[in-house]
Parts: sequence; structure tokens; C-alpha cells
Amino acid sequence: MCIMDELLRENKRLKQENQELRNLLQQVTERLIAAEEKIKQLSEQLGQNSRNSNWPSSRDKSRKKVQSLRSKTERKAGGQEGHEGHTLEFNSEPDVIEKHRPAHCEHCRAPLADDIAATEITKRQVLDLPSLRYVTIEHQAETLLCPCCGGATTGEFPSGVTNPVQYGSQVKRLAVYLRNEQFLPYERERQMLADLFELPISPGSLQNFVETAAANVKPASDAIKEAVIQAEVGHADETGFYVNGRRCWLHTVSTAELTYYEPHANRGKEATDAIGILPQFSGTLVHDAWATYFKYQLLLHALCNAHHLRDLTAIVENDRQQWAALMITCLLAAKQLVAEAWQTGETGLPANYLERIHQLYDAIVCLGLEENPLPDIHPPPGKRGRRKKTKARNLVERFDKHRVAILRFIHDFKVPFDNNLAERDIRMMKVQQKISGCFRSWEGAQQFCRLRSYISTIRKQGLNVWEALGSLFEGDVLIPQLTPG
Repeated sequence: MCIMDELLRENKRLKQENQELRNLLQQVTERLIAAEEKIKQLSEQLGQNSRNSNWPSSRDKSRKKVQSLRSKTERKAGGQEGHEGHTLEFNSEPDVIEKHRPAHCEHCRAPLADDIAATEITKRQVLDLPSLRYVTIEHQAETLLCPCCGGATTGEFPSGVTNPVQYGSQVKRLAVYLRNEQFLPYERERQMLADLFELPISPGSLQNFVETAAANVKPASDAIKEAVIQAEVGHADETGFYVNGRRCWLHTVSTAELTYYEPHANRGKEATDAIGILPQFSGTLVHDAWATYFKYQLLLHALCNAHHLRDLTAIVENDRQQWAALMITCLLAAKQLVAEAWQTGETGLPANYLERIHQLYDAIVCLGLEENPLPDIHPPPGKRGRRKKTKARNLVERFDKHRVAILRFIHDFKVPFDNNLAERDIRMMKVQQKISGCFRSWEGAQQFCRLRSYISTIRKQGLNVWEALGSLFEGDVLIPQLTPG
């Protein structure tokens, strides 16, 4: 009996030890799986660059040049055959003519009189800048006595000349140009004006000029906003920036000829609703698949395929998945077909081409879903929630869910393949941050966005930015074209 009890106790101990080992093995296995997943994520992060992610090129760590997503062509580097070159040309009406006459004959050293006519003139022109110093213009209002009645009449000063001493409109427009087009901070701007023009001016005065310009440009920026709402195709994007040390957001909606910026403390739908463009926009909005944009049902959606190409490239490089490589080929081939049709004056692709593109697209998506099955719906022991999907699975699901928005460009030639237009517009804010840093006040950020909306629109339409900024101080603000040309 004692032997039997001892065997039972030993058996119980072995079972308990076996269960403890099983539990330990389970824990080690889970930790190993988690470690492998973490190693994979870190490896993917180390391999990220501007070619296979949304990183800007400035974040590329490798000195090796990142390979472009553009396919190689047979064209040679440099100017192409038939390209019209540009070089310095002679001005038929030079501003200054300086004559260089010889004083003595180089043969016999006899003096050459001033009245001797030249038998030949060789010309060379130098393009230079005038003397860079400010000028003082004194306005004098004269008072005259009438010879008939003896009454005194005083002349009127020009409009805008209201103080005993003040800065002129040329100084004011240059201050706004340097701040809002070249992004110079006020102190560096003050130093530049002092160095180049010997112009004494304070940062406070420069800020006042910007405030005046921002107030005067408001009707134009409001008109730009309304024109963007009525556009057939718009491009939307957003980026973070800092106001007095606090992270805020810059939102933009733009077209090929219009740009509108507006800052907001938030990023999501609260901000886009407050800005007021997307709730009223009924055209096609090109964007990067940010979830907030899909909350607006009045408009049509078109997704940026430049983002997709980078994401697909990352899947090819990191996971070696066939569907991603095939989808890259499919998108680029469709883009090429649209470009060729557009160049020949076509307004759309033939129906059989559209059908073949959709069939190929659907087949690739099916392959992607097969290569990336859903994770086990049951969570591991001790963990809540569903298993996290891989990046590849999330991407192929996006291609499955938003196929209409992704392929919008093959059905409507007015819709571009990518959202590069908005990204170019938003990039100016990043340039401003790199040069001047954050804004010190919310009012300063609003003024900057209002003036940048105006300047960007003027430049897109091929108008003169310098003349447009001058109009802000001369009473007749230049309004850009608000309907497609």
C-alpha cells in the first residue's frame, strides 16, 4: 500500500512538472514569436527610405543614391533633340552705353581726336544690378494764394503718404516677399535689407507690413477658397507644424491653378469641418487614403498611387511577395496607357482596355489575399483582442476595398495618377519650418497661410508675384483667375 501511494504521488508530481514545462514552453514560444516579429519590424524600418515609404528624401540615412521608381527610357541625359535652348542674348535697347575710344594710335602713338568717327564698333554687354541703396522721396505740398480772391489752396499729397516719414510700397512688398516667399525670419530679413540697401528698419516694422498685407489679401484668399470648393478635381493633404511650441496642423486643398492653406489645432474631421471646404466639395478629391477624407460622401475619391508604389516596393523588398510586384507592373502599365491616349487627344481608354485592366487588377488582389491569409482569430493565451494584421495584408485589403478610387485615373483623364500636386504645395510649409522654425503666434500662422495661398495661386497661374504683392499696398488688389482657363 505504501508503494502504491508513493507511485501515485510521483505520478502526480510528474504530471505537475510536465504541465509546468508545457506552460514554460508556451511562454518561450510566444516570446520567440514576438521577438521574431519585432526583429522583422526593425529590419523593415532600417530598410525604409524615400523609395519604399512615405519618408522624405532628407531622412534617407544611406549615402547611396536611392533608386527612382521611374522606369528607365532610351533617352540620353541632358537636353533632348528639338529642345529649344536658352542662353544670354543681346539686348537691342541697353539701359547704359559706355564707349571705349582709344586715345592714341597703337602704331605711331599719334593722338586720336574726339571728332574722329569710328569705322567699326564691337559690342559686349554685361547684365548687372543697379546701385543697391534706398532713395528718399520728399513730397512737398505747395500752398498758393489766388490772385483773384486771395484765398490759400494747398496741394494734396499722394494717396498713402500720411506720415512725416514712412516706408514706401516697394519696401513693404519686398518685406512680404522675403518673409512669405523666401521664408526669411524677421531678424535675418532686417539684416539683409541693412546689408544690401543700407535701409534702417526694425523687425517690428517688417511684421507690421506682413500684417497689413495679410489683411488686404483676405478678399482674394476667400475667393480662392470658394473657387476650390467649386473645382472638378481637388487635391488634399495635411502636415504638422508648431505654433509657440504646440503641435498644430496645416491643411491644404488645391488644384492645378489654385492653392488654399488653413491652419487648425486639430488634424481630424473636426478640423476639416471647421475649414469648410470638404463638407461642400462635390468634385473628385485626390488624397492619400487618410480615413478622415472617406467620411465625406458628397464627393468622389481618388487615391494617390505614388503612395501605393512605395508601399508595394516595400512589400517586394521585405517580404518578396509576388502580388506586390505584379501590382506595380499593372499600375505603371495603366498609367502609360492613359498618358499615350492623352497625348493623342483621346478623352478615355477603350472599353476593352478598361475591362482587361480591371480583370488583371482583380486577379492580382486575389493572389495577394492568398499570399496574406488572415491571422488566427483566436488571441494567444493571456492576450486580448485579435491578432495584428501584417502590413502586406492591410495593403492588399486596401486594394480590395478601394479599387474604384485607386483606378479612378483610368476612367477620368482629369484625375491624375498621384497626389503630387498637394504634396508639392504642402512641402513649402516644411521649407518654412527648416528656415524659420515654428510660428510664435496663432495670428502669425494664419497670416502666413493666407499670403501663401495667394502667392502660390499667383505663381501657378504664371502671373508676376512681385506685381501681385505690390497691389496689396496700392489699393487695387490683383485677383487671380478663379475659374479653369
